[in-house]
Amino acid sequence: MLISVIDGQGGGIGKSIVSKLRKQIPKDSGITICALGTNSTATNNMIKAGADIGATGQNAIVRTARESHIILGPMAIVAANSMLGELTPAMALAVSSCSARKILIPLNRCNITIAAELNSTTEVYIDYSIKLVSQYIDQLKL
Repeated sequence: MLISVIDGQGGGIGKSIVSKLRKQIPKDSGITICALGTNSTATNNMIKAGADIGATGQNAIVRTARESHIILGPMAIVAANSMLGELTPAMALAVSSCSARKILIPLNRCNITIAAELNSTTEVYIDYSIKLVSQYIDQLKL
């Protein structure tokens, strides 16, 4: 199973996601955690947090999205030209149209507002996303 974490800019959200995933998923589990950054800083920060592999840029994200079983990241990864333009239209299309289960961290940024009460912190949403990954993995084992 391939779990891809996509982030850009400084990679802080991706780093937190990878760190928490690594605590839940041991290296010898047969599940690969892949860090996909829109830039090398984001990728390197996710690798330092415990990702098994990593790659940077549009082609890496487009190619790996097709192979991923689960993709995690901020909501911006499905919005063309988000992250101050780092997330290209091709990246957004690849992520939004692939068959992977997508678990997105809700952030009211990139001119997208989620029509819901969002009073929790980003870390609370990341923790919940890790719980969703665990539930999804358990469902696949049945």
